[in-house]
Amino acid sequence: MDTADDGTSTARSLADRLEALGFTGLSEGDAAARIIDEVTAWGEERGWRVYRRAPSVFPLPPPLRGNSVLDVAFARPGGAPPLAVEVDRLDRQRTVDKLLAEAAAGRVAIWVRWGAGPFRPPPLPVHLVTREAARRSGRWSTAADRPAPEHSGAAPTAAEVEELPLIP
Repeated sequence: MDTADDGTSTARSLADRLEALGFTGLSEGDAAARIIDEVTAWGEERGWRVYRRAPSVFPLPPPLRGNSVLDVAFARPGGAPPLAVEVDRLDRQRTVDKLLAEAAAGRVAIWVRWGAGPFRPPPLPVHLVTREAARRSGRWSTAADRPAPEHSGAAPTAAEVEELPLIP
């Protein structure tokens, strides 16, 4: 891994991985967990150390004490900067602030947004990775895995064409 990684190629690699991810009929929580599992597997396959619910440098809001957590963090060998990854369906300013703090602390910050979009890009140096999904009857499915529409069992019928009179 290039120690000068600004996160662009890393985010692109994760985007490619998530584009291949498919799921059908999941609750919001299960869909988010499935995406986090895929992000984790992506990092493990690269030989990186994976930390789920890793401590963030960003403090919790008052009256809470301590620091927030990241969905996934990765330590990478060879002097490459660590990764801080957040997975969200909603556009939350607090997530942007957290990832900006992580980037300021020397980590590559990646925000995985999923859902129906649109996905407003965060400010640099936070990298945006998206995964389209659609909600139907309260369940989430990736766009490519949405079930086909139901069709009637009736065979198509031919209709006779009837010429209509012209009205002057």
